[in-house]
Amino acid sequence: MARAMKVAIVDDEADMRQSISQWLALSGFDTETYASAEEALAGIGAEFPGVVVSDIKMPGMDGMAFLKRLMSMDSGLPVILITGHGDVPMAVEAMRVGAFDFLEKPFNPDRMTELAKRATQSRRQTLDNRALRRELSDGTVLMRKLIGTSPVMERLREDILDLGQADSHVLIDGETGTGKTLVAHALHAVGPRAGRKFVTISCAAWSEDQLVAKLFGPSEEGTVPLVEEARGGTLCLEDIQALSHPVQSRLLTLINEAGTPPETRIIAICNEHAPDKTLEDVLRPDLFYRLGAMTIVLPPLRQRGEDILTLFTRMSEQFSEEYGCDAPQVTAQEAAQLLQAPWPGNVRQLVNIAERAVLQNRRGSGSIASLLMADNEASGPALTTEGKPLKDYVDAFERMLIDNTMRRHKGSIVAVMEELCLPRRTLNEKMAKYGLSRGEYV
Repeated sequence: MARAMKVAIVDDEADMRQSISQWLALSGFDTETYASAEEALAGIGAEFPGVVVSDIKMPGMDGMAFLKRLMSMDSGLPVILITGHGDVPMAVEAMRVGAFDFLEKPFNPDRMTELAKRATQSRRQTLDNRALRRELSDGTVLMRKLIGTSPVMERLREDILDLGQADSHVLIDGETGTGKTLVAHALHAVGPRAGRKFVTISCAAWSEDQLVAKLFGPSEEGTVPLVEEARGGTLCLEDIQALSHPVQSRLLTLINEAGTPPETRIIAICNEHAPDKTLEDVLRPDLFYRLGAMTIVLPPLRQRGEDILTLFTRMSEQFSEEYGCDAPQVTAQEAAQLLQAPWPGNVRQLVNIAERAVLQNRRGSGSIASLLMADNEASGPALTTEGKPLKDYVDAFERMLIDNTMRRHKGSIVAVMEELCLPRRTLNEKMAKYGLSRGEYV
């Protein structure tokens, strides 16, 4: 479950501090109190995981000066100010400076709770967005998100590292839900442009006139065309297959004028095209050859073998933590069904099924098999046409079982030996066989 966010309460009156703290604590908030703005500044940083409630009239640094210091430190920090009867004009000025909202004394405690809830939701979103931006600029983090030990995933990670450093335009193709946008971010993050702008737009989301204006201008007043915004960095064009021929021609002119190496790198993503056509059929030949000199085709999930079970386990663990319940235990039969499923929606579909499986498990009803069956009825045949040797299913299930048990016991070899009834030597051999290391779980 999401951890309660902090509320820092700043007031020179001890009784007021205590009453606000007690009320918000009863409402589920994690409170901390300060007797002065100076004291609060020592405990509140730019990434403070919560919000601030402060009186305006305080000796020393008053609430307005305190607000301005907080805004200069972190403009995304919600600050709720408490005002006296005659301080409303000051409170309005505080809103202009950056305060989240204000309460006039005497205030309704329920109104305080409502404001605190809205402020913490805003703060959580701000911090999540910052974390996401940091993550999308960190090549190491992004590469770790490309989970899997199958040969096709090992090759994909090698291709990303190679093409990321090459700094030329790249074309990314593959079935829906395979993670093409994640790969585009990774290509940018591991290359020489990592610290520069990564600008993305879906070519299918706009009409032709809107797309031309957004890409090349003239754009709306106060906005910069995306080709200018991305200058020196990376321009990611999702749904490249949706570009009309006139826009393709305009894009080709931009690429030709940029020279070699290009000032702005273009990463083009194809999200779908007709089964009987290739991307070469969809794009005009000269644009295809300029963009497609370097191409990455993402593997469909059904070709990734035991990665399917690894992904399912990781996603189940994440959702079980989020929902505050146990992850479902996968039986041998369900493992085989996961490996045999056609996965037309690929990783995106697997994430969806993992979440639904956790919710089912929390209710104590349903099965993974029933979820797969429901999805298959909507999308196609129950099994792939690609048969696998029995040994592949056995090895995948065995690896998943050891991996799950090691995670549950946080790397305790003795506990894993007891639960799986395996002697130490056999467990060591199997862990070596499946590339599992105790250090990953401790």
